[in-house]
Amino acid sequence: MTAFTVRVTDATAAKLEKLAKKLDRSRSFVAAQAIEDFVEREAWRLAEIDAGLADAERGDFASEAELAKIIQKYVKPARTA
Repeated sequence: MTAFTVRVTDATAAKLEKLAKKLDRSRSFVAAQAIEDFVEREAWRLAEIDAGLADAERGDFASEAELAKIIQKYVKPARTA
C-alpha cells in the first residue's frame, strides 16, 4: 500500500471529517475509498469513450431505424388539441 498527502479545502476536510464520524471510520479510510471509487468510475468512463471512438473510426454507427426506436422509447408524441 502506498501513502501520500492530498491537499483539500477546509470545507472539504470538514465534510470528510463529518462523514468519517458518521461512518465510524477514519478520515484516511473514507478518503481512500473516495479515491478508489473515483479512479474506478473514471477508468470505466474513459474505456467506454475509447470503445465509442473505436466504433466511430470503424464506421459502426446506429442506423436511422435504430435511432428512431430509441427516441420513441423516451419521447412521447405531442398532444394535439
